[in-house]
Amino acid sequence: MSAARRPRSTAAALLILAVAGAALTGCSEKKDGAASADAVQVNASDTACELSKTTFPAGHVQLEVTNKGSKTTEVYVYAEGDKIVTERENIGPGTKASITAEIKAGTYQVACKPGMVGDGIRTAITVTGEGGGDAAKKDPRLDAAVEAYRKYAQEQADATIPAVEAFVAAVKAGDVEKAKALYAPSRIGWERTEPIAESFGDIDPKTDVREDGLEAGQDWTGWHRLEKALWADGKAGADEAKLADQLLVDLKDWQKRVASAEITPTSMGNGAKELLDEVATGKVTGEEERYSHTDLVDFAANVEGARKAYELLKPVVSAQQPDLAKTLDGEFDALQGLLAKYKQGDTYTSYDKVTEAERKTFSDAVNSLGEPLSKLAAAVVVK
Repeated sequence: MSAARRPRSTAAALLILAVAGAALTGCSEKKDGAASADAVQVNASDTACELSKTTFPAGHVQLEVTNKGSKTTEVYVYAEGDKIVTERENIGPGTKASITAEIKAGTYQVACKPGMVGDGIRTAITVTGEGGGDAAKKDPRLDAAVEAYRKYAQEQADATIPAVEAFVAAVKAGDVEKAKALYAPSRIGWERTEPIAESFGDIDPKTDVREDGLEAGQDWTGWHRLEKALWADGKAGADEAKLADQLLVDLKDWQKRVASAEITPTSMGNGAKELLDEVATGKVTGEEERYSHTDLVDFAANVEGARKAYELLKPVVSAQQPDLAKTLDGEFDALQGLLAKYKQGDTYTSYDKVTEAERKTFSDAVNSLGEPLSKLAAAVVVK
């Protein structure tokens, strides 16, 4: 996803965020207000990325981002090696975004990326102490949600491998039409759990990068390289066979690593929002699958994955913020109902057949869900 859309070095997502759990009742607006008062203010512009403080205690952290520039921006917290701790995309000029996470002690960099390209304008931060002081009070429902989501992510990875094996076999057999038919299904498990897949950093740039996302000197490999070969060039020769074999190797590596992924309730909430951001920036625009036009297959998988994370967190969200849960239920239903209109058997309408007006309808529905979904991570942090 993101490597396919936004150039970056071996982008990674550690997802080392941890929820600060506690009793779930009585989480008042007063407490929310106190948390906001302690938030780290991030003023992003076209030339600067200024933080109100660069040293703060480990644990629950809230970044309040204001985009004062003229370009849409992204904000990342990077650990060593440019591994992503948390991120928020598509922060438009003049708008604000709140990022809720819990960050372990260590040194990090906050990067603002005006125009959503490049390494960004960076500010070093230091996170001190043990962190997560009340983590021991985590609600068991959240622990159950994490374990259920880990199981889901593993199931998706496990199911992806045979689908990719079939796709690879078709490519190696030189059967272009069969490979085309198997291309989109081979990506569904990946698209449902992409924030987890990205957490390993080196896999996403090898498997899911688009040509315009390549960095200098980077070889283009993965699904989209094969997508171009099959649709634009009509090729499934020796070079494509080699690429297909490598794709399978890389995805088996991902499959093995899912069990060790660091998953927390807040990372689940942030990951759900990231999936919607993926839809907004890559699928609705038709950029992601520019040759195959299978964008709606990815689109549906992203939404399914986001909803899965939400549904697992829902018992806590419903207790703490019932209005948010009600809104999310309605917006997910609306978006998935819209998608259902384009379902054709086991697949979806080719996106080049979707009109600009219909794309605008999709965009509006995604945005309508994205706003309340941005509050999901905060809704499972108990103060």
